[in-house]
Amino acid sequence: MVALSINGCNDFLTRPVLTSENDATYWTNENNVRLFANGFYSNYFVGYNTGYSWDYVPGNTGGGYCFADDFTSTGKQVGFETQAPSSRASIYEVSAVSTIGTSPMLTQYSGPQWDFAWVRKSNLFLDRITKMKGPYLNDEAYAHWSAVARFFRGYEYSRLVSVYGNVPYYNRVVNDNELSELYKDRDDRAVVMDNVYDDFSYVIDNMRLLDNSNAQYLNRYIAAGFISRFMLFEGTWQKYQMGNTTLATKYLQLAVKAGDLVIQSGKWKFTSDFRSLFGSDNLAGNAEVLLYRTYDAALAVTHSVASYSNLAQAQSQAANLSVIKSFIANDGQPYQLSGVANASQFDVPTLIKTRDPRFEATFWKQPRIQSATLLYVNKFIDRVGPTYNTAFNSGEKAPAQYASNTNTSDAPVMRLGEVVLNWVEAKAELETLGGAAVIQADLDASINAIRSRPLDATATTNGAKKTTPLSLAAIPNDPTRDSDVPALIWEIRRERRMEFVFEHTRLLDIKRWKKIQYMDATTNPDILLGPWVDFNTGFNDDTGKPAFLVPGKVGILKVQHADGIVVTYDGTNAAQMVGYYLPQGIANRDPFTDRVYMSPLGVNDIAQYTQKGYTLTQTTGW
Repeated sequence: MVALSINGCNDFLTRPVLTSENDATYWTNENNVRLFANGFYSNYFVGYNTGYSWDYVPGNTGGGYCFADDFTSTGKQVGFETQAPSSRASIYEVSAVSTIGTSPMLTQYSGPQWDFAWVRKSNLFLDRITKMKGPYLNDEAYAHWSAVARFFRGYEYSRLVSVYGNVPYYNRVVNDNELSELYKDRDDRAVVMDNVYDDFSYVIDNMRLLDNSNAQYLNRYIAAGFISRFMLFEGTWQKYQMGNTTLATKYLQLAVKAGDLVIQSGKWKFTSDFRSLFGSDNLAGNAEVLLYRTYDAALAVTHSVASYSNLAQAQSQAANLSVIKSFIANDGQPYQLSGVANASQFDVPTLIKTRDPRFEATFWKQPRIQSATLLYVNKFIDRVGPTYNTAFNSGEKAPAQYASNTNTSDAPVMRLGEVVLNWVEAKAELETLGGAAVIQADLDASINAIRSRPLDATATTNGAKKTTPLSLAAIPNDPTRDSDVPALIWEIRRERRMEFVFEHTRLLDIKRWKKIQYMDATTNPDILLGPWVDFNTGFNDDTGKPAFLVPGKVGILKVQHADGIVVTYDGTNAAQMVGYYLPQGIANRDPFTDRVYMSPLGVNDIAQYTQKGYTLTQTTGW
């Protein structure tokens, strides 16, 4: 943890300077610079977080990234916020809400509060590094550490812009008496992201390729992975939301350049089975992972993510029929066009055998009553953990690594699978903007490389098979494809959905594509359904007692037949209880408009500006 802290003060957006004693003695050697940089890691490379913290963690926990069209709960679906909050602001690096040093995540926006503490910290870092140049840092060291500072500044602004759009831009430390700067209005999104573009370009040119002391310290390749993420987001946002093809091209080209850096290095390869990326206790030897967070019970650094994949823990947010249908059959075709036997069946055991093997690696092989939709995600646990589910349910002692908040599996923070999918999507989007055409070699280095991953023994035993490679000469023509999306881009988007389900990407993806309507069941009714089930077979709880065809489920248990007819259990119609599962009390979320693409600011935050004699503009539509 960083040896230096910057405490908050009462005024909005103001931060006290470091004490002269610490400031005068700290910035005198490169090791101290490294220690200060490490203070950013727990905020940006959170992994599975720690303890029961949910900020920026996978969505299967019921917290973190669980708000998108992939996820469904019982009852009425969580709605978008309907009015501006009283406050959205924070001035702290260490949140009072979280148990570690992350800012609270706004689930509906997959991003941070209105908080510029981390911007200030990166600007202070850059300022101090600049003053060290010469006496304490040679030119090479200065170039690297200034790139580190600019990377974190670009990272923070990328997240802020994804949530709020226009935000005030600061490229230096602002003093307490500079009220016109502290309380300036929001800068245009394009101004901010052009500065981020400059920061990221500097990073790619100046950050060290590798840190000889530790491959898990921030280096140019790791930074490039994140740059591909943020530049893809902003490039497609500019294309689909703003209609600015010039900026879209600029940002997408940098996403490709960042991806090229990682891919052409040849340092990372798809040699791991999919499940091992998420449930392994040691990712050090995994050739697909650029950056990971390690956990160690002996150091009391543990998490709880695996516990929510152990088959015993309830999953209140679960995968729905919409995401099920997005999984391609293992012959590389959407289920409507597939030649795989039973490809049009949607019961879980059949899906395990007919779909891309990531389905088997992501979900349990049978329906589970612990899941809101009966489809249980166990992506974030190893193959051994679920075998203890009887022990969990009976109260017997099970290994700490699979229970409570004492999990020790390492968390992949940046992996090759994301880099190559960011890269190939950016290339495909550039083609639509007049750039070079995607070629077969691009698909082979991305989608097909992913599909070539080895299968572990459990996957093979369960009947999973590798998916046929994607051929540019025979791109599937999915009959459900949106008419405004080319077939190639549609398949790239499908690949992302299969690859990242329950991770960090889905809500941000549908926002940048301007597809938030996917979250409305009036246009996407599959989000209110689970898999195909037959309640006459196999639906007992873990003690062997019937769980559904019981008196307590009369008038409650419902299925939807293939013809769309909904049947409710009445105690006498068990034979009719075969169809797509309707989670108990299921109902669509309240209507919403396009204003939900961006977060409103707090009314009290705006009022505070007014009291100081300044203006803070509210987000459009709010």
